[in-house]
Amino acid sequence: MKNSIKSKNAPGAPGSDEQVAAYAQAQPLALRAICELLRKLIDEALPEASSRVWHGSPVWFINENPVVGYDARAETVNLLFWNGQAFDEAGLSPVGKYRAAQAAFGDAAEIDPEMIRRWLRKAQSNVFDAKAFFKELRQRK
Repeated sequence: MKNSIKSKNAPGAPGSDEQVAAYAQAQPLALRAICELLRKLIDEALPEASSRVWHGSPVWFINENPVVGYDARAETVNLLFWNGQAFDEAGLSPVGKYRAAQAAFGDAAEIDPEMIRRWLRKAQSNVFDAKAFFKELRQRK
């Protein structure tokens, strides 16, 4: 991992930067390149966000709310936005039963940095308040 790429540690999560770097290093070369490029773009676009490996994948948080993350699969890296369905972007596909949306990349050359930056700007200004949302869901039961 290049030293110029730095992720901020989540409070109380020692070694988060190293965990995110180790995640990429553990991937096959083609997927590693995707992870490293996505990490660089996310870190540049969300300087106030903290990052850590959460539920097995790198995730960036704003005010303790997950905003964006990626997950390496067998042949792709999926870039997930927790509030991605609110972005109204053709390149993002809804996923799950809440508000998430994702894009899949099989090669780093498929990544359009300007498109990712646009999505990240939307992610920064339209944060899914996960804590409040799930608290409300628990109270309804």
